[in-house]
Amino acid sequence: MQTYKSPWVNEELDMLRETARRFFEREVAPHAERWRKNKIIDRDVWLKAGELGLLCASVPLEYGGGGGTFAHEAVIMEEQVRVVDTAFGFVPGSVGGPHLLLNSATHEQALKWMPKLATGEHVIAVCATEPGAGSDVKTIRTTARREGDEYVINGSKTFVTLGKQADCAVVAARTGGPGAKGLSLFYVDTRNSPGFQVGRNLEKIGQASLDNCEVFLDDLRVPAENLIGGVEGGAFSNLMRVFTRERLAIALTAIASAERAIELTIDYTKQREMFNQTLFDFQNTRFKLAECLTEARIGRVFVDSLILRLLDGEELDSTVTAMAKWWSSQKQCDIIDQCLQFFGGYGYMMEYPIAQLYVDARVQKIYGGSNEVLKDLISRSM
Repeated sequence: MQTYKSPWVNEELDMLRETARRFFEREVAPHAERWRKNKIIDRDVWLKAGELGLLCASVPLEYGGGGGTFAHEAVIMEEQVRVVDTAFGFVPGSVGGPHLLLNSATHEQALKWMPKLATGEHVIAVCATEPGAGSDVKTIRTTARREGDEYVINGSKTFVTLGKQADCAVVAARTGGPGAKGLSLFYVDTRNSPGFQVGRNLEKIGQASLDNCEVFLDDLRVPAENLIGGVEGGAFSNLMRVFTRERLAIALTAIASAERAIELTIDYTKQREMFNQTLFDFQNTRFKLAECLTEARIGRVFVDSLILRLLDGEELDSTVTAMAKWWSSQKQCDIIDQCLQFFGGYGYMMEYPIAQLYVDARVQKIYGGSNEVLKDLISRSM
């Protein structure tokens, strides 16, 4: 298969890719089956990633990060996809959560809280989604009431990724009236906050090793100084900025997953013999794979163009990243489904990577803003 190299990749990123590849091959891939059974990964994996400089790669050096760009994060995400892993919560724990905190916090708060995220000493969770407030963040009902030098937070959150392992959390709560302007963010030390109660680890149809739970906030007392940014309100705009970055990350992993599925399928069909020829020798096989490869390449070029714009200092708007996220995640599901079909009954067996790619893909069309909501957002720009 003709190789394609993204135009933003350089020698430095190739070196980082080699480090990331060794990490995922040695520290992640060998434990996949055990982690799926336990529904959680080993905590020390975060420390190992931190030692190698794989966490918070685009966070400025003054806050303990790698001082790199989204491109540094991108090659790490691509290498994670290469070993067909979703257990290590790189996107929520190294891209989403840290950047939400970084973009919302004061300089002093960032100096205090960010470094341990980069070393892996602390794992962060974002508590935003509620049972009745998913993609529509403006309808969050969790409340935060000021009492002296503390805020008292009450409410519940669901689908909290990394909630079981989190040492800290960013909690979205309502400090004002209804709508977007009444939302604030709080930094919570989850290990020393009795009011932060972690519920059951939720059963999912895919991404079984990535812990995802419910969180109950029962008179959770948070020091007033932990109001992120130091001013009430403003949470909504900060959440939206991070969602823009997260949606690009989802689009990237979607395309990388589709490309990996195609690679696995080409290898398999060239070896699988049927009726005195290989499966790849059938014209239908080649035509279908040609379609998959073309669609994956279109997605890759689109995502690459957005990464290049970021590297040029442009701030991406929510519309274009919404386009990238919904289209790429839809194509991810379509392409992997088509590829799995070529494996026949083996494609339905979880011991085959194509099956893992299939079950892990479905949620990509839901989190980060459901694709239907994103299409509505795009339509508003027409």
